[in-house]
Amino acid sequence: MIELYTASTPNGHKASCTLEELGLAYNVHPIRLQEGDQKREDFLALNPNGRIPVIVDTDLDDLVVFESGAIMIHLAEKTGRLLPTDTKGRTRVIQWLMFQMGGVGPMMGQANVFFRYFPEKIQPAIDRYQHECRRLFEVLDRRLGESEWLADDYSIADIANWCWVRTYKWSGVSRDGLENLDRWLNVMKEKPGLQKGVQVPESLDSVLEDDDAAKEFTDNAQKMLQT
Repeated sequence: MIELYTASTPNGHKASCTLEELGLAYNVHPIRLQEGDQKREDFLALNPNGRIPVIVDTDLDDLVVFESGAIMIHLAEKTGRLLPTDTKGRTRVIQWLMFQMGGVGPMMGQANVFFRYFPEKIQPAIDRYQHECRRLFEVLDRRLGESEWLADDYSIADIANWCWVRTYKWSGVSRDGLENLDRWLNVMKEKPGLQKGVQVPESLDSVLEDDDAAKEFTDNAQKMLQT
């Protein structure tokens, strides 16, 4: 059994979507970021960095794994799925997973901060991160013009990148003209496991689509930046 400590963020969804796609049994422990659950001593005992998601694998003597990418690799290796075992295949998946972790995630995260959350609108910073996000989207688009999936076969690399790219509107990033990326996004969103995974621990659809819900979410996020 997997104990999942998470919140409704792209990184949190990377874990829940992977669990759903692999069909693994898990219990959800919602972490209320706005109330500071991630700073409590019991949570810091699991992840000293105070970030979600975290899993505890009770099948392996309560093995604790933090960092979303490490969690995805662990779950894929546990089941023997979504991550090839041959060196070339594994390397292809890992490099596109790292592309998300070192590029797409951090850049979209910074775009969110300056475009959505930061009280003062610093346009050069907004432009810088939105333009870099667009460049990364173009890299994905080019790759997806060569292959149906990022690493040849469907893998945790697709899940990781999708969990972030699907929120492009929140970051204020355009995907106009990126036909290969659009094709991939449309295929990904139809996968039942992914549809379930992005509802854990609760849906963010209203935040992404409703102006009032977006404003409330933004106000709370601004308060978190100040703590």
